[in-house]
This record gives sequence, structure tokens and C-alpha cells, in this order.
Amino acid sequence: MKKETTLRYFLSPPQTCSYLPQQQASTAFTDPEQHVDDAIYSRLAEHGFRRSGSDFYRPHCQQCQACIPLRVAVQKFQPNRTQRRTWRHMKNITTQIKTVEFNEEYFELYCRYLKSRHKDGGMDQPTPESFSSFLNCKNITTHFIEFRISGKLLAVAVADQLNNAWSAVYTFFDPDMGKLSPGVLAILWEINHCRNKDMTWLYMGYWIESCQKMNYKQNYQPCQTFSNEEWQYLNSPKT
Repeated sequence: MKKETTLRYFLSPPQTCSYLPQQQASTAFTDPEQHVDDAIYSRLAEHGFRRSGSDFYRPHCQQCQACIPLRVAVQKFQPNRTQRRTWRHMKNITTQIKTVEFNEEYFELYCRYLKSRHKDGGMDQPTPESFSSFLNCKNITTHFIEFRISGKLLAVAVADQLNNAWSAVYTFFDPDMGKLSPGVLAILWEINHCRNKDMTWLYMGYWIESCQKMNYKQNYQPCQTFSNEEWQYLNSPKT
């Protein structure tokens, strides 16, 4: 891990956790002035790091270890009954992998999604600049995957290309079509795509068992979680 060990890291001061308000959160992040490309990011992901815009970070909280990196073993993935039922919607949906560039149609959908799902959360007043800076990153290979139904844009999933893996960055969708479970569809599509490309993992970010917004990630089995500097399989009840 020669390249990673040359990176400089910083630690943010404690602040109120956005997922567990009763906790104080601190974040370890790489020096933003240093170069990070696909190869370096791949190694960082193996050690629990994630990307937000051009920031590469990992929770580093003194009193709490609730944020646990999680990745799905795509070649071994077995959908549960609910996921199989949701996947049937794909027969009416078309997908296309697009280049990463500003797209007005995507931005309008992103705005609608944030206003519906994250009202007053600090992200519901986006600009084209904040949209691009949040999802894109120089030197990192990123894909936009669009989902359409009858020609209408249903959802956009954003994922980074890693060595032998994808890292799911973000997904936004039409809030009026939530009954199709577009967020679940996007994850299932990414898992299927990775499997077809002979990849091993889909990195899903951080799993927080006690947070309703973040505990859904354990439903994609088998998956591994990262703690004590090693990956281990997580056993979870089937749904």
C-alpha cells in the first residue's frame, strides 16, 4: 500500500452527528491538496474510506463506532423475496451509462428529490455548482446511470469505478414514483452490473444499524463490514 501511506491525513473537530444527534462526530480525511486517482481511491476504499465530491474521508469518532463501512459480495449476492419482487419492475425500465457532465434534466430531478426527501436538511437549495461539486471528482472515473420508464427519467445513480469494484456514491429519483422503489432498483442494477463485469464488490458507504435511514444496507446479502481494520461477513435476518 505504498501510495496510500504517503498521503497526509487530517482530523476534523467534533461536531453533532447528522445521523445520531446524541453523538459527537469527527472525520479523518485526506489532504485535499494531494492527488488521488482511481488506484489510490481503490486502496482507500479497502480501508473504509468514502468520497463526497473531492473529499476522501472516514469516520473517526472517539466515543462511537456506529458508522461501519459495508460492501456487497456481488458474485455471491442472493436477492431476498422483496428484492426479487422489486426487480420485476425492470422489465419496463431502460438504463444507460452516461458520461459525467452537467445535465439540466438530471439537475432538475436532483432538486425535486432533495426538496421531497431532505427538506430543511441543508441540501434542499442546490445550485448547478453544488450539484457538480458533490457528485464529480477530478481524476476519479465516475458513471451516471440513468433509469427511464416510458421515456421519462425515473432515477439517476452515481457510482465510482474502482479496481475490481464499484462504489455507490448517490442515487436520486422522481419522488412521485416511489412506489417502484427506484432506490432499491438502482442498487440491484449496480450489483448485477458488477457481477456481469466480473467484479467482486459494490461498496455501499456506511451502515448504521441504529439509524433507520442507513440500516437498509444490511439487506443486500452476503455483505461484509469493516471494523478493527479488517473485513468480515455480516449475517442478517432475511426479509
